[in-house]
Amino acid sequence: MPKPPLWFTLVSAVAVLWNIAGLLAVVSDLRLSLGDVSHLSPAQQALYAARPLWSVASSILAVVSGTVGSVGLAIRRRWSITALIVSLLGVIGQDVSLLLMSPLASSVNRTAVVMQSMVVVVALALIGLAKRADQRQWLS
Repeated sequence: MPKPPLWFTLVSAVAVLWNIAGLLAVVSDLRLSLGDVSHLSPAQQALYAARPLWSVASSILAVVSGTVGSVGLAIRRRWSITALIVSLLGVIGQDVSLLLMSPLASSVNRTAVVMQSMVVVVALALIGLAKRADQRQWLS
């Protein structure tokens, strides 16, 4: 198995950090108390209350499988492709809920839309990177 270039190792490490940040964000969201939610703006409170359970599960799936997939990529394992695809599916589920199905979707601010778009782009890029690494036989 050929050794990948340094850029691959660096990108894999950044991917792990990106996904750990996402994991921490989801854990923080799950730990919000009613008091914490009461300090959010009325629009944010409404969005928080309107989230279906499957949307929260999609977020958890996205960050857990994204973290696992990124670690797999960093340690050069082929199964990272599958984990990263599962992560993308979780991101899509989260986005469908937030941006399309929520009755409050029109109140989502532009920053949230841009951030969610970035998450989709990164998820797709990581899948592409993993597939490229597999084609170049950097993964086992």
